[in-house]
Amino acid sequence: MVNENLSVDLCGVKLSNPMIPASGTFGFGIEMADEFDLNVLGGISLKGTTREPRFGNPTPRIAECRSGMINSVGLQNPGIDVLVNEKLPALRRVYGGAIIANISGFSIEEYEECCAKAAQAPETDIIEVNVSCPNVHNGGMAFGTSASSAASVTSAVKKVCGEKPVFIKLSPNVTDIVSIAKACEDAGADGITLINTLLGMRIDIQRRTPVIANKMGGFSGQAVFPIAVRMVYQVSHACRIPIMGCGGVASAEDVIEMMMAGASAVQVGAENLRNPYASKEIVENLPLKMKDLGIKDINEIIGVIE
Repeated sequence: MVNENLSVDLCGVKLSNPMIPASGTFGFGIEMADEFDLNVLGGISLKGTTREPRFGNPTPRIAECRSGMINSVGLQNPGIDVLVNEKLPALRRVYGGAIIANISGFSIEEYEECCAKAAQAPETDIIEVNVSCPNVHNGGMAFGTSASSAASVTSAVKKVCGEKPVFIKLSPNVTDIVSIAKACEDAGADGITLINTLLGMRIDIQRRTPVIANKMGGFSGQAVFPIAVRMVYQVSHACRIPIMGCGGVASAEDVIEMMMAGASAVQVGAENLRNPYASKEIVENLPLKMKDLGIKDINEIIGVIE
């Protein structure tokens, strides 16, 4: 009989375990409902959503890499109204865990509108704000590459989200992740998600052209795990708000390592694309690995590395 406690708390939202499929790697959750019981997952971060429906970037969008992949999907999604009116109710009918609405935008006004609608939906437990999008009013520079821009988004969305916790998902494509995380905390963020994908590129040497139509894309997978652990560690020591750690997580051992670095919950991304049952299998293996390591309560290891 397994007696280990896996439950965690994210700003008052109770999760039965720290496992969360990352945005963009698990659709809107309902796509996997016929494959296994979604209720084994502590939370689900839904596909990134914008104000208007988006078809996404031209193909090819995917490039394989050693120990990872590059994607340039381009935020393909049906738009915020479909999320609120169709996707969220459909998921809640089959899933009782934490539902995390992931919001993207190309202006502060778009972030405000989408976050307000997602927060008003009764099915939403947490708002996760992706600040890796290019700011169309500022020359295309991503909101998350500037502390002041990230803080501006944070402040704006906090005003419209009511009591729903707001986590800001940060880009690792910066020189100082700590200053940006602290700026978000100071602007009212309830939590931080990190890391998003790194910028990568592959070239077809036979055709002498980039593999991806958009030339560059987000690099993710097991190869980025040490970078993610390092950034989670740095931010957890600089900020007082909880962190959802992600980036290259592929096993129960990885979850424990990420939590020891300072994460209160852990997201699994690219591994879901390689193995759609990855999150379920990690949840099943986690209490066994905890028992091996003498961990009775998963909370006791959060941020144990000084």
